[in-house]
Amino acid sequence: MAMSSKLFLTATIIALTSSLIAITHEFLYPPSVVEKISSTGHVQRREWEALQLEGATGPESFAFDSLARGPYAGISDGRVVKWEEHERRWINFSFASQESAGARQLKEVPIAGAFGPESFAFDSLGKGPYASLSDGRIIKWQGNRKGWTDFAVASPNRDGCGGPPDHQQTEHICGRPLGLCFDETHGDLYIADAYMGLLRVGTQGGLATKIVTHAQGIPLRFTNGLDIDQSSGAIYFTDSSSQYQRRNYLSVVLSGDKSGRLIKYDPVNKQVRVLLSNLTFPNGVALSKDGDFILLAETTSCRILRYWIKTSKAGTVEVFAQLQGFPDNIKRSPRGGYWVGINSRREKLSELLFSYPWIGNLLLKLPLDITKIQSTLSRYRGSGLAVRLSENGDILEVFEDVDGSRLESVSEVMEKDGRLWIGSVALPFAGRYRI
Repeated sequence: MAMSSKLFLTATIIALTSSLIAITHEFLYPPSVVEKISSTGHVQRREWEALQLEGATGPESFAFDSLARGPYAGISDGRVVKWEEHERRWINFSFASQESAGARQLKEVPIAGAFGPESFAFDSLGKGPYASLSDGRIIKWQGNRKGWTDFAVASPNRDGCGGPPDHQQTEHICGRPLGLCFDETHGDLYIADAYMGLLRVGTQGGLATKIVTHAQGIPLRFTNGLDIDQSSGAIYFTDSSSQYQRRNYLSVVLSGDKSGRLIKYDPVNKQVRVLLSNLTFPNGVALSKDGDFILLAETTSCRILRYWIKTSKAGTVEVFAQLQGFPDNIKRSPRGGYWVGINSRREKLSELLFSYPWIGNLLLKLPLDITKIQSTLSRYRGSGLAVRLSENGDILEVFEDVDGSRLESVSEVMEKDGRLWIGSVALPFAGRYRI
């Protein structure tokens, strides 16, 4: 009996040691094929694949998002990366380091009498920026001594446009300029005004002239972002909705409205052409450096689309980047890539509303001021955010006000001469940060 016990103990030790060696070997030298015996006794062979990470190690944990995309993994250099199956590669998703925090010595440049510097533009001489405001004005930055000066207005009707900074009730009268871009050849400033359509003003400023108010017989109800092909003069701009105006922008989101359009205007032959329709809240646009494609922010879908203008892909559209927030304007960075302003993060409530559009439509029928409620909540959510995307749609840089004490509802980031100019539809100042 004692001999049997010793033999049993010895056999057990040998078995455990062999198992430990096998496990260690499998950990250090994983097999290329995993074999699994099914309930029927057949061997199922499954390929093992190493998904190489560049520049870091240690994917400690994984997660998939609510749409089953991913996995997402945290790695040793502070990044969270996402696996893109259709591209068979990891892309940067976010950064955890304090280097990305948006309070990085941000300077506030106050604006008197209005708020909401939605977009910025510099003229052909590099002067500016020019900024679009809530009261229908375009203002110009003249440096620290002179500050902001009036440059242009979007509407001739200026009665009641001054006063309190909240101009939501009068913006359909006073105008609400959003996207801005200069034609560098002629020096004219083009303006996408939410109510007045596509406008143009000369180098001396003053009252802007209406250029486009309809496309294919349908009025522009929510003109939003624009960019100009400086080689041809062609202007690309968005009409965010054919059903709702800007002051009802939450209705566009909550209803799941898909009446938005991407439009092209040719100033040579005066032709207006709809390039894309049935879009969900198309917003900012930005041409690639070579003019081969244009990027388009689709706010409700939290994604950036790429519409090909040239090459063999001309006329086709594809998803360029999927974001975890609602994108606003897009601007090319002189360091490469594109800055995207993020109005707010996409939260669980948003996921619910977009999964069940009837909930949003029900909310719109209630006797509530949804816009005011959302505006109030956004003050507490804070977290002003912008990202710089690479030419492939990867996240290169994150600018974020983590505690939300200074920035909110970021509409645009424009990079010029080593500075970032940061716009917001909700703040009475422009942000400025030296890189």
